[in-house]
Formats: sequence, structure tokens, C-alpha cells
Amino acid sequence: MTARVLVVDDIPANVKLLEARLSAEYFEVVTASNGPAALEICAAQRIDVVLLDVMMPGMDGFEVCRRIKSNSASQHIPVIMVTALDQPSDKVQGPENGADDFLSKPVDDIALITRVKNLARLKMLNDEMLMRALTSRQLGLSDNAALQKALTVRAGRILLVDDHPRSASRLVDVISKSHDVFVERDPNGALVKLAEHNFDLLIVSLSLADADGLRLCSQVRSLDRTRHLPIVILVEPGDEARLLRGMDMGVNDYLMRPIDRHELLARIKTQIKRKCFTDYLRNRLEESVEFAITDALTGLHNRRYMESHLRTLVDESIRSGRPLSILVTDIDHFKSVNDTHGHDGGDIVLKEFAARLKRNTRGIDLACRMGGEEFLIIMPETDLARAYQVAERTRAMVASEPFQLRQDLKIRVTASVGLATLESPGDTPDTLFKRADNALYAAKRQGRNRVAADAA
Repeated sequence: MTARVLVVDDIPANVKLLEARLSAEYFEVVTASNGPAALEICAAQRIDVVLLDVMMPGMDGFEVCRRIKSNSASQHIPVIMVTALDQPSDKVQGPENGADDFLSKPVDDIALITRVKNLARLKMLNDEMLMRALTSRQLGLSDNAALQKALTVRAGRILLVDDHPRSASRLVDVISKSHDVFVERDPNGALVKLAEHNFDLLIVSLSLADADGLRLCSQVRSLDRTRHLPIVILVEPGDEARLLRGMDMGVNDYLMRPIDRHELLARIKTQIKRKCFTDYLRNRLEESVEFAITDALTGLHNRRYMESHLRTLVDESIRSGRPLSILVTDIDHFKSVNDTHGHDGGDIVLKEFAARLKRNTRGIDLACRMGGEEFLIIMPETDLARAYQVAERTRAMVASEPFQLRQDLKIRVTASVGLATLESPGDTPDTLFKRADNALYAAKRQGRNRVAADAA
């Protein structure tokens, strides 16, 4: 992946070393030798990740981080504090000023690239979220609640797989103050839990006594339900070979034992944020697809989706020799409803009409709004005689119960229905629909509130 990384350090040798390591991974590197210069760059350029040295003259790294995070234009830029200090207070002060992660000098290559990649991906997800939210607002669609929920750091559900009681207990003591954590000793038991419950993060020890933690990670990545679940592995010093194998198979991050509580919480925070962002974008995508194929007023599928679905079903019906029928219906004298009761009253009628159609369809049938007061039902594996029964039942259901416009006002509504059945290999969606539409107009000519069928 590519990203623009700002390296901030007052020692040129450190800057050159980090620049070389990042450039080798095809990151674009920008450098600054002091805090004010770094702030100017963040204000003037697109920066995806900041690598920020703590000990700098004049303005130290903590102050630079605080100013980056307090500025609305730069607050979403992830910051990694780079420090040679080994005092616990330094790792407390970093998050207090908004730091997202830590690196200790001398900087390990695997740790450097892993942390930068993780936070660069997080920044990309954040940018995509904000862009989609802006687009939604420009289109007059409210997305603020969902966006704010995704951006808010929340408690996560974490599954910890570790068969060392003392190690697991120490981790639970740290994690449980901020998150809900569940412990599983056996990888098979972990897979069962993952299949039955939703989690935001999986933490796997590679020091399991009787199992291979990497195999569990591989299985989690291969299952549809857990394919995108963030995974953090716990690694023993000297086990870099398995660490690299884990990263290659899609593990998101790692922690080297002995585990520092501040680094543990920072890694968890990053991965849960990433999960929230990913879920938000996936949900927005699903909603966009649904919006594209759904009629906003009635909740039925729209004409675009109907045409695509009907083509598929016609092809399948011709291939298999199974019957296929469609029903086209519209509301009689609907213009008078709008003229008498206004468009609000007309919308109420359309929504109730659609609801009655849905109640009258099977699971394999598809009810659609074609536009205006015209609707269509596609009925797979349904011959003309059976389709006629469905159509007559639909017509009667519309006519039998009045439509309630207000608490004190009900009106009678009727509908006309036209039917057509696929009859030859030469039939197409267009010819099928045309015959059903002709039948609908025949029903209108015959007096409305009736069913008519048209044969080829």
C-alpha cells in the first residue's frame, strides 16, 4: 500500500534511517526537524501517518501531538510516538495527548512497517467514511448518527486464546478495564465461539502448549463469517519466523512478550477502530446497493432491479421448461385520490397497496413498483391457472378492506390486474411484460376492478 508518512526528528541520522526503511516499502516520506515545521506540513499537505520523536528541543513530541489532535483539520491523522525513553509515564503521556501508538528506539523493522501500515489503513478508512458522509449530506441524506457512532471509541468484544492461566489472567486484568474479554484455552472452542457470537478482535497466543496458534489464524481468515475479523498475535522473543508467517497470512498486528499494558491497549484501540470503520463502510455499501434497487416510498424493489431479475428468470425458465408468470396491476382512478386527498394521501394509499401485495406473495415471488401507481409481481414456477388465482386473490384483498388515510377517514380502493405466462422459447422479458400490460388495459376497458390474461 502507499501512504504519505511524516517523519519528525531533530537528529538527521534518525530521519535518514527511518526514511530509508519506509521508502523501501514504497511509502512516500516527508520530513521535518522540529515541531513547528511538522505542524506547518500537517496543515498544508495530505499526511496519512506521523512518526513523531518525543525528545526534541523547543517543542517536544507530546506538545506537537496535542496540537495535531486539537486541530480539526489534522485531528484524524494517526500519530506514532517514537521514543528512547523507557519510563512508564512516557507511555501514559502519549495517549493523554492523543498518540495512537508507540515505537521504541532502536526501531525494529517489522514493528515499524506493521504499525505504519495499520495506521495508514485506518486513516484511509477514516477518509473514506468522512467523504461518504459529506456526499450523503450534499444529497440531503442524514448519516450523522451512524458516522458519529463509528468515530466514537467504544468498548469492544474481545476473544483471547491463551492456555497459560497466569498469562491469560494478567491480560484479562488489563483488557477488562476497557473492554469485554472472553478467554478460550482450546482453538476448536474458539472457532465455536466465533461461529456463534460476534467479536471485534481476536487475540491469539503463539505459545499454546498443544495447538498451533497460526493454524487457528488461518482458519479464521478462511471462514466467511470471520474473514475480516482483526487478529493480534502474541509472540515470544526469537520467534520472528512465525511472526512473519502470521503477518503473511493476514494477521493484523502483534505484541512481543513481555507485553506492555500501554502498548496492548493501544493495539486493541487501533484494531477496534478499524473494525468499526470497516463495518460502517460495509453497511453504507449495502445500504447504497439497497437504495439503488429499492423504491424509497414503498420498500418494494424498483423497476431497475425487476428488469434484471426478470431477464434471469426468463432465461432459467426457458432452459428448464418450468412455468413463469407475471402480474401487472395498478390502482383504479388513482389520479382522483391525489386530486381529492393530496399527494400525502396518495402516498399513504401507495404504501398500503404495496404492503398488501407483499402479504400476498410467496417467498420466491418478487413484488416491484414500476412507477406511479403501477406494480408488478414475478411468479416463478407458476402457470397461468395458478397465477390467475393469485391475481384474483390480490384484487379481492385490495377491494375488500378500505384504506385508512386518517383516523377519521377511510376510502375504498380497487385495482385492475393483467397476467401473462411465458409460453415459448422465443419469449423475452419485453414480450412477456407487453402481454401482461395489454391484459391490464383490457381489464381497464372491461370496467376495472377485475383480472384479465393475455396469451401469445
